[in-house]
Amino acid sequence: MSSNSNCYCSLLKICTETRNRSQAKKIHCHILRTIKDPETFLLNNLVNAYGKLGDLTYARNLFDKIPQPNLFSWNTILFTYSKSGNLSDMNDIFNRMPKRDGVSWNSLISGYASRALVTDAVKGYNSMLGDGAANLNRITFSTMLILSSSQGCIDLGRQIHGQIVKFGFGSYVFVSCPLMDMYSKAGFVYDAKQVFDETPERNVVMYNTMITGFLRCGMVEDSWSLFHSMREKDAISWTTMITGLTQNGLYKEAIDLFREMRTEGLVMDQFTFGSMLTACGGLMALKEGKQAHAFVIRTNHMDNVFVGSALVDMYCKCKRIAFAEAVFKRMTHKNVVSWTALLVGYGQNGYSEEAIRVFCDMQRNGINPDYYTLGSVISSCANLASLEEGSQFHGQAIVSGLFSFTTVSNALVTLYSKCGSIEDANRLFNEMNFRDEVSWTALVSGYAQFGKADETIDLFQKMLAHGLKPDEVTFVGVLSACSRAGLVEKGYQYFESMVKEHGIMPVVDHYTCMIDLLSRAGRLEEARCFINKMPMPPDAIGWSTLLSSCRLHGNLEVGKWAAASLQELEPNNPAGYILLSSIYAAKGKWDYVSELRRGMRDKGVRKEPGCSWIKYKGKVHIFSADDQTSPFSDQIYAELDKLNHKMIEEGYVPDLSTVLHDVEESEKKKMLNYHSERLAIAFGLIFIPPRLPIRIVKNLRVCGDCHNATKYISKITHREILVRDAVRFHLFKDGTCSCGDFW
Repeated sequence: MSSNSNCYCSLLKICTETRNRSQAKKIHCHILRTIKDPETFLLNNLVNAYGKLGDLTYARNLFDKIPQPNLFSWNTILFTYSKSGNLSDMNDIFNRMPKRDGVSWNSLISGYASRALVTDAVKGYNSMLGDGAANLNRITFSTMLILSSSQGCIDLGRQIHGQIVKFGFGSYVFVSCPLMDMYSKAGFVYDAKQVFDETPERNVVMYNTMITGFLRCGMVEDSWSLFHSMREKDAISWTTMITGLTQNGLYKEAIDLFREMRTEGLVMDQFTFGSMLTACGGLMALKEGKQAHAFVIRTNHMDNVFVGSALVDMYCKCKRIAFAEAVFKRMTHKNVVSWTALLVGYGQNGYSEEAIRVFCDMQRNGINPDYYTLGSVISSCANLASLEEGSQFHGQAIVSGLFSFTTVSNALVTLYSKCGSIEDANRLFNEMNFRDEVSWTALVSGYAQFGKADETIDLFQKMLAHGLKPDEVTFVGVLSACSRAGLVEKGYQYFESMVKEHGIMPVVDHYTCMIDLLSRAGRLEEARCFINKMPMPPDAIGWSTLLSSCRLHGNLEVGKWAAASLQELEPNNPAGYILLSSIYAAKGKWDYVSELRRGMRDKGVRKEPGCSWIKYKGKVHIFSADDQTSPFSDQIYAELDKLNHKMIEEGYVPDLSTVLHDVEESEKKKMLNYHSERLAIAFGLIFIPPRLPIRIVKNLRVCGDCHNATKYISKITHREILVRDAVRFHLFKDGTCSCGDFW
């Protein structure tokens, strides 16, 4: 080989390493001008350079012009086609080869494996064996093992393992590592450990692979033991442990190990920082997260999109959304993960409208959502009960093909359930090709919100019949359905089965459902006994639930106990004062009502003002009681007055006991008539087309009189009225409500 050829080959190597295609072409031109008959070796290097730079046409043209191609020439063009996925030309070249060696066969098998064509790869492997076992090498076995692992073909992997032993490759680390990885990914961690133990000479890569396998299978103690037994650990060893601890929910241990790694002075990469920040987010450890952020800046990792996304996620989980926004805005590179981290953070912190805005901004910036992004923005629409926008995202899910992902379809089932379209939720559920526990729970909860106890229980039984395991959320739905239908004994049965049959320990939400179950049925003393036997005191919702039923059933004694307990738990919660005032007011004890009001003033406790909203033509219209700020107030009040006359003719009698003011009866009636939900309903009757349901959202619980009045309005107007209050959904139709009398 001439010195010129050697020089050109070195220059071509630099071009491939720097991905400089134009420079490679200039060198090619220079070769043509200076060398009359280039050596095969030089031409092979040109073919290789063009192949690695992705210019298959130039590579093939050059190969075809080689006067006497040698085996290296054939292998170079074969590898080029194999690497690019051009399997048709790869096969053509392979079949034309006058001679083949192990490199040739490995290129063929690798081409099939890169496209997950298991059958073709196995066929190529068997043909390679038929051509002579001498062609087999470490790359062959490594390729077949990686293919078996990625495609979940454990039986194939075991057969390859047998051949590894047969042909004496068991001692090679390059083979043992993918073999261990395959077994651990399939859950056969003890088989992986046996491979590890039987390999005579182990390097740090083998240790790292085995530690990864242990952590992947949740065997944290074994991974710790192996980690500490290592004579030499590299940065990957430490990062592997930190990542595995984080994935197993051991956030504190991950943070401690990160500190230790930093003390050792090891170089940290994007995966180290990403796992550390995930651990900080999981613990809501803002202080440690800020310290990690400072270290990220000092080590010049801020421009790494992976680290930036992890920082956004960490600040969101620590409920510092402004910090997350600041990090996001300063990121020079953003991908779908970055945008999704901010979007999910907004949703988790109660900023659902901002989450939807971020999604739209993401698309305007040319970033296509993945299934997790789309599922998250649909969940934000569900939290807002925004069916209009949610339906648009449903259409996007169908067009993009993301509907087939369970995460997206589950979010859509939840959306339609929370927006009151339970029939649409049920239809979507039935159309799903695959349903997991979340799918069933979403529909169970949807039916429960509507008080459809029979449907909820029937669906729950079908879920069990399909062999799916219910979780805590599923049982909240089932117990609340029993509560709203007054099925006390049935509720008790499910509460007991939750522990005995399904091994789920009740949490405060389950106890609240049981308090609600007994209270609604008027069994207030039994509810008090149940509370006294609870392993933990009820939360504010539990006490409010009991107190609300005391108001409904006029039980002053239990009501005073519940109010005192609620005031002790949350002194600034107005519910205890308001609900107890209602009981006193119903009994005409206005002095006690005044005393409670004075107590609220003295303690600075304020009642959250009730408001209701309705969406029309993309705009949200918000109303409060006696609100006259709307430009349509004259029409709304005229509509309400007209409705009130018709309601009275139909037999409506206002429930004046819900008015906590000692005023004239006529004034009480006026106060009831202009509650926020009635103003919103009147707006809907005026502007929403007759064939469409009227959808109202209220921030507080619907009062008893408005609940009754809305029944009459639905009957008089022949309209469906959906009201989503702070507790549940109400579907009013033809004078009835989906929740029956247990509102």
